[in-house]
Amino acid sequence: MPRTVDSPVRRVAVIGAGTIGASWAAYFLGRGIEVVANDPVPAARDLIARTIETVWPILQQTGAKPDADPANWRFEPDPVKAVEGADFVQESGPERYEVKQSLFKRMDAVLPPEVVIASSSSGLLVSRLSDGLRHPGRCVIGHPFNPPHLIPLVEVVGGTTASEEAVAAAMGFYRAIGKHPILIRKEVPGHIANRLQAALWREATRLVADGVASVADVDAAISEGPGLRWALMGPHATFHLGGGEGGIRHFFEHIGPAIEAWWADMGPLEITREVRDKVIAGVEEESAGRSVTELARRRDALLVRLLAARNLKE
Repeated sequence: MPRTVDSPVRRVAVIGAGTIGASWAAYFLGRGIEVVANDPVPAARDLIARTIETVWPILQQTGAKPDADPANWRFEPDPVKAVEGADFVQESGPERYEVKQSLFKRMDAVLPPEVVIASSSSGLLVSRLSDGLRHPGRCVIGHPFNPPHLIPLVEVVGGTTASEEAVAAAMGFYRAIGKHPILIRKEVPGHIANRLQAALWREATRLVADGVASVADVDAAISEGPGLRWALMGPHATFHLGGGEGGIRHFFEHIGPAIEAWWADMGPLEITREVRDKVIAGVEEESAGRSVTELARRRDALLVRLLAARNLKE
């Protein structure tokens, strides 16, 4: 039986310490939780240390506990040893079934049945990840949005195999540490947020491929337009306001047919080499020589300010 919602989580095992795992580790530390991190790549230890050092000032601005200790972690190269004594497991290994299934089997064999194993998988099905385990009911998807140390969203999926207790425990844990978990009631590849992103990016790519606009202008169409509203409310709520006094009912009646016509005009898209090269060239031009690291730092700095603005009391 998975731990209850009220059971305290004092130690988290972070299994897989790449970009996502390292960000998770820093966030957990900021919330006063001991971390044991694992990764088969020895260099992962240095990545975690650098990530914690880099994002700690940000965490202190965005809700870290005053007594949180950035040194309250250790690295363990053996995943079986890493989960010993853990109250919760956050797995962030490579996005491949065979890799994650092997990790899950090794962890499931040694962990007490009440410990939840949550995968950061961005699109795999938890029912497949937990196939053949002794305790499949304890396994859930706990998909963060990148970067986990800043973005509140966590998608929780129990699928057809997770127990209600495990799902409730995961939702409660994420909520208790300041995340905004959402429950996905039916497992689908890509969950929710990534499917929405993929749908938007498909059309963004098509517009570039068809010569409708440049990469920079397509990006600006979002960042300088609806993206600003989406930072405040989702698409349904946005269109509810778009319907004026009549709300979403009026929107469906008067704008719905036009949107259906746009949907019909979109259709599928094949990412050929020509399409890919055109988008890559456009992104490189848009980046204007700035490195990915530099762009990420700017994004994170703006995210901190945006989160602070959203949290202002009216």
